Amino acid sequence: MRWNQPVRSLLAAGEGLLDRLLCVVGAVLFSQLPEFIQQYLQRLGGHLDEARRQLEQFRAVAAQSDLSLDQLIARSLGSGEPTVARLGRVIQETMTRVDALAAADTAIRQASILSRPFVFLRHLDFSIVHATWTIFKPAVPTTVEGLFYSACGVLLALAFYHWGVKLTIRRALRRRAERRAGATGLATAAPRPELPGHDPSGHGPAA
Repeated sequence: MRWNQPVRSLLAAGEGLLDRLLCVVGAVLFSQLPEFIQQYLQRLGGHLDEARRQLEQFRAVAAQSDLSLDQLIARSLGSGEPTVARLGRVIQETMTRVDALAAADTAIRQASILSRPFVFLRHLDFSIVHATWTIFKPAVPTTVEGLFYSACGVLLALAFYHWGVKLTIRRALRRRAERRAGATGLATAAPRPELPGHDPSGHGPAA
């Protein structure tokens, strides 16, 4: 019908606008992932430097007593004095943290463009993530990595819209139309009740 043509045109224009808007949102969001990882690595490097500085101080204390760091930890943990034992646990935890931070820093920096987000998630430190997020500053992507993730964001946004939103809506509308068609067919096929004194043959009541 002619009257619904403007409505269809308006819906088509709105659909195209939503399509482009989702592409922009996907590109902007995904383009910030490399920047966030970069700022995360800077903060992770600061934590690593601080942990290494503390570990070197413990090594210096051990060297003053002609002990290795492992020997200092063992003697501290084996001491009957609770304060000295706690010091041993602190040294041990510092060593573990240095190893974990160093492994994470190396793994994320050496990861490829495709695997970096997954490596980043595998070595995630939530305290560093929170600290990075509180001071995170978005940036315009100018690197190959940033442009690559922008393109990935556009493709994922389009896939979500066309195979997630539109397809779901079309299936729901199709099921609704089928139910309506079925209900209409049943109503048409149902026999009409006969009126009293009515002759189905059409000859009228007998004399």
